Amino acid sequence: MKLAFSTLGVPGMPVADVVRLAAGHGYQGVELRAHPEEPVHPGLSAPERAAVVQEFKDNGIEILTVAGYVRAAAEGDDAPVLAELAELVDLAHDLGAQNVRVFPGGGGQDPAVADATAARRLAAAAPHAADQDVRILLETHDSHRAGVDVARVVGTVGHGQVGALWDIMHTWLSGEEPPASHAVLAPHLGYVQVKDIASAENTEPLPLGAGVLPLEACLSTLDPESWVCWEYEKRWHPDAAELPGLLAAGREYLLRVGAAGR
Repeated sequence: MKLAFSTLGVPGMPVADVVRLAAGHGYQGVELRAHPEEPVHPGLSAPERAAVVQEFKDNGIEILTVAGYVRAAAEGDDAPVLAELAELVDLAHDLGAQNVRVFPGGGGQDPAVADATAARRLAAAAPHAADQDVRILLETHDSHRAGVDVARVVGTVGHGQVGALWDIMHTWLSGEEPPASHAVLAPHLGYVQVKDIASAENTEPLPLGAGVLPLEACLSTLDPESWVCWEYEKRWHPDAAELPGLLAAGREYLLRVGAAGR
């Protein structure tokens, strides 16, 4: 199992500190939140992008994903969505990242309409992603919370550069059991995001293993070489404990539970 954490857990932290935090706690990768309030975003110049690449290279850490905020199924014209997605794909390519994360964002639309919109846009973006050697991953989230929902869209696209990102909190909140989620997502799966929470009503982040999410059941479905990323949502819950103090125990927990599940 290869481990990463998301910079959502350390909002605004400089790249050098993020990389050293990963290296110092035994994580092989980082999921970079690509938002204008963060150090890494599509507005970076070529020299700034090169500096980020060098920082990660010097410390032997991979950039797993550029986590963007494109909403593939959102209402409106395709052009702005595709332009934003192309910028993220180009950023990921320049940084040497494997993936770009997108959300469904279908809102209250008819599911069939949302599915068709997302599939059309992702299919349109796929050739550019292939040219840039980047994979676009649709996360189990918001309007497409269950694995079966995301798999339905990604399967319709039918392109190897468009896959799925399994956020286990959202599939659990949808009522889908881990084996069912894995069964539908496995043919498309990029990697898994783990986290823990107290309940469906209280989603403030907790240390891994301290809450109710079925982490062991999810991890037991994965190939031993899979990437697992801890998405600790400190950005949305400022009163939560600081992530750096939890990283060592979180790594030990994931390795122990992942091994036990096999």
